[in-house]
Amino acid sequence: MELKINNLSKTYSNGVKALQNISLEIPNGMFGLLGPNGAGKSTLMRTLATLQEADNGSATLGGIDIFKQKNELRQVLGYLPQQFGLYPKISAEVLLNHFAVLKGITNKNLRKETVHALLHKTNLYAVRKQNLSGFSGGMKQRFGIAQALLNNPKLLIVDEPTAGLDPVERNRFYNVLSELGENTVVILSTHIVEDVKEMCTNMAIINQGQVLLNGNPLKVIENIEGKVYQKTILKSELESYKKNYQVISEKLFLGKPIVHILSDSNPGNSFSAINADLEDVYFSQLFGNNKNI
Repeated sequence: MELKINNLSKTYSNGVKALQNISLEIPNGMFGLLGPNGAGKSTLMRTLATLQEADNGSATLGGIDIFKQKNELRQVLGYLPQQFGLYPKISAEVLLNHFAVLKGITNKNLRKETVHALLHKTNLYAVRKQNLSGFSGGMKQRFGIAQALLNNPKLLIVDEPTAGLDPVERNRFYNVLSELGENTVVILSTHIVEDVKEMCTNMAIINQGQVLLNGNPLKVIENIEGKVYQKTILKSELESYKKNYQVISEKLFLGKPIVHILSDSNPGNSFSAINADLEDVYFSQLFGNNKNI
């Protein structure tokens, strides 16, 4: 099954162009939608989840027209929004059972079996009797994935799922998602490069409602291999370097800025060549002068 998005556009009443002719073809497996806050990722996710209308364009999942067959899409959709509420004084097991009823699992034995299987899958079975008010942020996110998987979805959308999680909980979340991609289209919307690097076989970078780049993470890294250089500079030199070089990122090390630049040839001036990574690709698209790298 494949998700096809064609020329999707959305402009809000305040004039913000949240989506501008978005076109993507997303096969089964993990697909990373990478972009900064405000890039249009959540708008795209809500639109695909049939929670809001697009102004123009179309989207299909296999033989389902997402905008004309909303009920059919919802039967095979799992959705974990960026922010969601939980009843704090109910246990994980009871609430997941309640969600299962709402999703149409009416057979009591099947429902119990499904709930317990998902609690095991998300590593929450041991705390299934605990009220959700006592769950950590990562545990709540894993519960969110459990409810999203109740109907064995063909399309799973997770919006900024690891934001605010510590490294241990992030790894647990990665492990849960990694088992889902073989027979499911999984869209992981995030501004965290590491999420895409760890999880996704295909990706797109989006900013200001437009797709800047689309492809396999390893292949897009290859496109800038041999073109990335770095140098430690003084803080007072930073603006000068931005004027004279194609600076794609800067970070501090021992209080001094390290700049990464793109250059087709060795720039000299004590710059050293480094191996490109996905973060360099991401920043080159957002901040580089050449968007066609």
